[in-house]
Amino acid sequence: RMNVVYFRQLPGEDQCAICFHLASERYRIDKVFNFSRNLTENIDASLERMRTNIEKEVKKKTNKKKKNKIAPVSVRFFDEERKQDVQNMAISELLTKIRDEERILLKILDDDFRIDFNSPVVQSLNLPQSILAGFYVYPSKLELLFADRRQSEFQWYRGKMPKSNNAQQIEWSPVGSGFSYMAKPDDVGCHLKVVCVPKNSVKAGPPTEIISSCEVQAGPGQCPFDIRHLFTQKKLTNDFQFRVMTYNILADLYADSDYSRTELFGYCPNYALHIDYRKQLFIKEILGYNSDIICLQEVDAKIFDLDLTAVLRMKNLEGHFKAKGKTAEGLATFYDVNRFEELDRQGITFGENLETAPAFQGLWNQIKSNEKLAARIKDRSTAIQVTLLRSRSVPQKHLLVANTHFYFHPDADHIRLLQGGFSMLYVRDLYERYEREMGLDRNNFAIIFCGDFNSVPECGMYRLMTERFVGDEMADWQSNEEEAVRGVTLSQPFWFKSACGCPKYTNFTVGFKACIDFIYYQSDVLRVNDIVPLPSEEELMAYDAIPSPVLPSDHIALVASLEWNGKS
Repeated sequence: RMNVVYFRQLPGEDQCAICFHLASERYRIDKVFNFSRNLTENIDASLERMRTNIEKEVKKKTNKKKKNKIAPVSVRFFDEERKQDVQNMAISELLTKIRDEERILLKILDDDFRIDFNSPVVQSLNLPQSILAGFYVYPSKLELLFADRRQSEFQWYRGKMPKSNNAQQIEWSPVGSGFSYMAKPDDVGCHLKVVCVPKNSVKAGPPTEIISSCEVQAGPGQCPFDIRHLFTQKKLTNDFQFRVMTYNILADLYADSDYSRTELFGYCPNYALHIDYRKQLFIKEILGYNSDIICLQEVDAKIFDLDLTAVLRMKNLEGHFKAKGKTAEGLATFYDVNRFEELDRQGITFGENLETAPAFQGLWNQIKSNEKLAARIKDRSTAIQVTLLRSRSVPQKHLLVANTHFYFHPDADHIRLLQGGFSMLYVRDLYERYEREMGLDRNNFAIIFCGDFNSVPECGMYRLMTERFVGDEMADWQSNEEEAVRGVTLSQPFWFKSACGCPKYTNFTVGFKACIDFIYYQSDVLRVNDIVPLPSEEELMAYDAIPSPVLPSDHIALVASLEWNGKS
């Protein structure tokens, strides 16, 4: 096999990295050389630098035998077709020739090196710190250069660590292929290894492997969501039906702190609060509902990128993320690309747009004179995310899917109700814009509004959605005396119902248990086909509260299938 010299130049960078492994018995040298040269540099200067570095290495090795005269070190680029040296041009010009598939070699000492330019390469590859039988495992970190994850190959192996504790001596057996692998009961007590061959549409790069630092452990047994999955074993196939879920998955930001481990979720074993454990549960749970539209809250930015996007994409689910202001968590909406086409995506953080967004001005002008109230609502990182979807099988049907997570504080019913008011102003503004610009028909255009509203059915947000009006006498307005909202009424024009009704609990912690998550749908255009039953109180209390070793969040996922009223 011919030796290879690797040239790598990232788009927008003015440097080219050059790497080769030189092994010569005659010159008593065995070393990897790395160079970084500017694209404007003449290749003759680059060759001179290579020659100097190689000579230094050769002299080190042959110093002891000074009598032996060393043959001069030769380094040159050679054009195989023209049978002549390549000289006196910029590195950028040489790269153009290589891109144009001219057969140029780098000749060093007695050896010829084939130039490999921008081949796919694995920059980093890691496996999670927790792997459970019966759950998906996939790289917890994967960084590729010049490669597409979907075209790359992944092979999975299992093996037992020998008594010597030397991973090099593990005997590996193949167990699966693909980006993710469902760990089996037979894997318990074994380590896993994944081998990644990075690829793009043209070529493959060298394989990279990683061995798990932990053994595969037995799973937690049957989880409450396994029973719920019995109601959603298949995707919906009726063109006029689709399944929606909303789920606050509890951000790692809030689950894995000293306060949450000792105070908030003190009853829950620490291992079950670790994100590498919890994400195995919530990803299996989310996938098992076979939903067409998924709205998630408290999504860590890193979990969206490294976990949700990667795994859900394998099930034809694409999504987008909206950060909550400057916090490292936010909202994510996914949809099945086989069933829906995304026409638009929007998102806004309320606080920083209250004074400027045209749709907000009427309501903002009514409350801005109360300085404490104005300051508090402007300081919130609360956001809303909107996705406009068109049905692929019935193209006249369109959905506006909104997703949000309201402020949580106990004395903030008034803030939440105002956030509800601003949400509906934003949604209505987009709805009317889409209707106008795309010529949409209201009988074939429906709003679905999902989220963790942190607001119980007795509060104003539920009334605003289901009764379309909240008067100035609503108790929510007086939630905080110094910030009390006076003389304000809210209204919105759409007929909404809650798809899952008002279950007793959607959030179940030691200190707070209530119904605060909802899937609101436009009831004059859509109807509920069925809902997935929620876990029993007994299941929620198995470990005192949730999260627990069998439920990964302090919230319960809501899942409903909806159907268009008009089949035209």
